Amino acid sequence: MHHFRTGAITDEFSGDIAIAAKAMREIGMKGAELRMIDGLNIMDQTDAGIARIMDVLGENGLEVVSIASPVLKCTLPNAPEVDSRFQQDQFNAKYSFEDQPRLAERAFEIAKLTGAKIVRVFSYWRVVDPDAVFERVVDALQELADKAQKHDLIVGIENEHACNIATAQETAKVLAAIDHQNLQVVWDPANAYVSGERPYPNGYRLLDVKRIAHIHAKDCTLDGHKPVWGPLGEGDIDWKGQFEALAADGYTGFINLETHWPGPGGNKFEGSVICGRNLQKLTAG
Repeated sequence: MHHFRTGAITDEFSGDIAIAAKAMREIGMKGAELRMIDGLNIMDQTDAGIARIMDVLGENGLEVVSIASPVLKCTLPNAPEVDSRFQQDQFNAKYSFEDQPRLAERAFEIAKLTGAKIVRVFSYWRVVDPDAVFERVVDALQELADKAQKHDLIVGIENEHACNIATAQETAKVLAAIDHQNLQVVWDPANAYVSGERPYPNGYRLLDVKRIAHIHAKDCTLDGHKPVWGPLGEGDIDWKGQFEALAADGYTGFINLETHWPGPGGNKFEGSVICGRNLQKLTAG
């Protein structure tokens, strides 16, 4: 099996970029994904702050693969109520629907400053009747893809269990509705699993591999409908099968760790190191 390039969302290791970058380099990772740094969302970093982050990443031989923005991770107005079964995560919360155009522009600017080719986006907080808002989700993603094209960037829609596009099935429907090379997928098998889908092989087979730009790796089991996050490769996701299929299908993007597991004894850094090492083993075949 071919060796995939690996990376991580840096704050899964540490909010301190120097600590995260060193650990990632030591594991053998090449790609950084930026979300929270020094307690600030990447969207709220100044240009000077971003330059400092880039210096640290450069010293550790890491390239920025993706901007893990919270674009479209908000409530859609005049829509059915938000589905309370899903926990809306802590990385979002303060941006409103009105903020989205400004956020998207800033995300594209940050991608330019960092050399990232992918800006990760979502599909609004999941409502009780996702079909009712599907066309509005498509319109928003179409508009983002058009803007991304002007910047020569890719908008990566992540399937997220707390958002309207949660499964591969829902993602495939979006891809069919938006035939646009600048709209691609950030495929997260564990998110699909938490949403009730069998991500591999069932979900994965519904996706056009040529439109998968990026992959998030994490692992869990289910307690009822609730995810119990754990070490990568030890949960219910068939990562071995998934990586073999990606290799066979010619996937050339990064596999990025998004640990989620709180780690042994609540030591998240150690948890990310363990998952990172597991990822290197799994992707080396």
